Amino acid sequence: MTPRVAVVGCGHWGQNHVRTLKEIGALAALSDANPSKAAELSARFSVPALDLDAVLADSSIDALVLALPPSLHGPSARRAFASGKDVLIEKPIGLDPADAARTAEAAREAGRILMVGHVLRFHPVFERLDAAVREGRVGAVRHIVSTRLGLGRFLGMDAVWDLAPHDLSLVLRIAGEHPASIETLRRTVLSDETDAADIVLRFPSGIAAEIHVSRVSPFRDRRFSVIGTEGMLTFDDLAPEGQKLAFHGHRVWREGDAFAFRAADPDYLETEPGLPLDRELRHFLHCVETREAPRTGADEAVETVRILQTASPRAVQP
Repeated sequence: MTPRVAVVGCGHWGQNHVRTLKEIGALAALSDANPSKAAELSARFSVPALDLDAVLADSSIDALVLALPPSLHGPSARRAFASGKDVLIEKPIGLDPADAARTAEAAREAGRILMVGHVLRFHPVFERLDAAVREGRVGAVRHIVSTRLGLGRFLGMDAVWDLAPHDLSLVLRIAGEHPASIETLRRTVLSDETDAADIVLRFPSGIAAEIHVSRVSPFRDRRFSVIGTEGMLTFDDLAPEGQKLAFHGHRVWREGDAFAFRAADPDYLETEPGLPLDRELRHFLHCVETREAPRTGADEAVETVRILQTASPRAVQP
């Protein structure tokens, strides 16, 4: 039987989880602090609206999706693990590396599934890029560049914490290791917090990565590039269908005391269809059924919070 899942937190992204789980046939209940919103969604999706205590007490509910303010993710997840539930937590899983580590430890001690909602890891274009890198298409990876620029959102969380988790999850997957050093240049532009930032990560293997995020850009840019010794791959999320993943056979080599290069026209790679959130939730359900470790599990969740805290320190609550 398909696991039964409750969504806790029905804001904009939480409602996407509600809708997608309903389409999959796994939605068992929903919960929101706003009673009128909960009642409206309950009627629309034909599932009960319950408070968190009732969700945790319901033995017919196998798992939770937490789409709450990040400060509530850790305490709520730890209660869920103690109640025998598996949990998918939206990014970030907390605002403090120590709190994130406590959540991961609680999942291990309870023998429960902990998955973090790094949805772009399930984008079919990124999955194809990842496979191409592992097949050796670009040779040895040397550099990674991720750009996430646009206008908005201003939700009480700075641009690093709001935007960079997406890029960090992709970078950590391609690098395959934790960074040895983190450098950040942050700028406050139009709000009272960091609106734009450049983050540089250096890994023990010699790979370097740069992440550029902004919520005050006059244009949108959503590109992720992997540069290697034999070529380059770019995932452009805003490109037309059929042109989202390009291989550039650019080469650079030494000639005596100088360097030469050769540019090549892009070769667009075929990718599978599919919606990232649908693929992410189906993976979560698979892990709940099989007890398989999630692709985006506790280690990645905790490491992402550690990098975010280093890149843009927040006051840690005692």
